[in-house]
Amino acid sequence: MRSLPLLPFVSGLCHLCDLCCLWRLVRRASLPGLPGWRGLASLAPVLVVMVMLAMPGAVNAAPKADLWPDWQVYDPQSTIMVDHSEWQGVLDRFVDQPEAGVTTFDYQRALSERANGIYAVAHYIDQMVDISVSRLNRAEQMAYWINLYNALTVKVVLDHYPVASIRDIDISPGLFASGPWGKKLVRIEGRTLSLDDIEHRILRPIWQDARIHYAVNCASVGCPALARDAYDAKRIESQLDQAARGFINHARAIHSDGDGGFVISSLYDWYRDDFGAGDAQFVAHLLTFAGPELTAQLDHIGGFDVSDDEYDWALNAPQS
Repeated sequence: MRSLPLLPFVSGLCHLCDLCCLWRLVRRASLPGLPGWRGLASLAPVLVVMVMLAMPGAVNAAPKADLWPDWQVYDPQSTIMVDHSEWQGVLDRFVDQPEAGVTTFDYQRALSERANGIYAVAHYIDQMVDISVSRLNRAEQMAYWINLYNALTVKVVLDHYPVASIRDIDISPGLFASGPWGKKLVRIEGRTLSLDDIEHRILRPIWQDARIHYAVNCASVGCPALARDAYDAKRIESQLDQAARGFINHARAIHSDGDGGFVISSLYDWYRDDFGAGDAQFVAHLLTFAGPELTAQLDHIGGFDVSDDEYDWALNAPQS
């Protein structure tokens, strides 16, 4: 399997070195006695933006799993059961499955039917933030974080709808940030959390389970489907398996390029190590959940050749 893009990053660093040299020239040219060059110094921010745009490997790199130790606390003897029925009601009403492995969320109708839509989502989130997560057992915690992540994602889109893509919701801090993932959205047990925090500081590092990528939804066509059932601690293992099967056996996860290679979802490029350090491990992961058609394709390859990766960031709303 292809590694994360390195050449664009190296190229970007080279451009950054060029920028440093150019900035020195601008500074020198802006000295008294050379007033005609002073205006060029004001272009420095624009030059920085241009360089960063030339560094997709750096700007678009996925966050690494970075554990926040406080969230490791749990009670293995706990019998507390979190009630996700309100979230289930939202899913029942507004999630549809147009084809196997694909779901849509009707954001427009969720705004029209506010009591059962956006207000229900907001009320569910309010209930979740009042829960003492550290008092739950591990299975309840996992279901809690996945459901909360997905509910927060839906709420963010509803708050900014209509949008063509979740990436258009630029509320994250930072000059080069894109989308809502870095924005602090909730306060739980005294700590403010963003979507990135939930996924990359809690879910991924604590459970170290690649199936998490199939469970958390980013409100996009290219993303693994938003599950029609709320995640439930009692059956979360089978639900995670179902999410993995649904995505892996759809063409947006992996398909033949018609020339002996494969086009894979960018998800597998961004989080390469989560799915296996090498090609053999990655293929083994796919085969664990692959149906007959994909299994036949993977079983008859001499080497795993990835020709490209792709991801559709269009909103996962019903097609009009």
